[in-house]
Amino acid sequence: SSERSPRELREKLDRLGIQADASHFYTSALATASFLASQRPNGSAYVIGEAGLINALYDAGFSTNEVNPNYVVVGETHSYSYEKIEKAINLVRAGARLIGTNPDLTDSMGKDVVPGTGSLIAPIELATGKKAYFLGKPNPLMMRHARKMLGCSREETAIVGDRMETDIIAGIHSEIDTVLVLSGVTSREDLKKYPYQPLYILSGVGDISE
Repeated sequence: SSERSPRELREKLDRLGIQADASHFYTSALATASFLASQRPNGSAYVIGEAGLINALYDAGFSTNEVNPNYVVVGETHSYSYEKIEKAINLVRAGARLIGTNPDLTDSMGKDVVPGTGSLIAPIELATGKKAYFLGKPNPLMMRHARKMLGCSREETAIVGDRMETDIIAGIHSEIDTVLVLSGVTSREDLKKYPYQPLYILSGVGDISE
């Protein structure tokens, strides 16, 4: 998720009774900020996203710019609007590069399905003829940076997720073990339509300790 900061994610786990340090979280917002800072140090961006993404970009040395930014960056957000799409389209047409935090078309909020970054960025792609570059899963860059940050080898790492198109394929592309949990968007029946398969299949994350 690009919406929340590592601190917010840590607090969420704390409420669930799970202890984790904020330094153990690596979000698509952090992956996006790290990549852009390596490509264009002290660059600028027009951002459609929430505080987790905006703060990650600030911390990486980026400034916000609504006139002539180097990049248009789109992440998960609840403040999407026609005006923001229009501005993003014209900035990309003027030369700004189009970046997405992750390509998921949908996300879940309780029992409801909500648009993901892939759906939010699609109108900008269609109107400009430019394809966005996504930094989150399944981009192997994110997986390499996360392993480097945690000091883990491929053999010590596994990716756990509920999406075949992002979580599991990210692990396959990064050559790390994959664990699909059936507590999210993918069912066992869905697996038949994919040419690739996870290494392990569990009912939920609670089964990992077993």
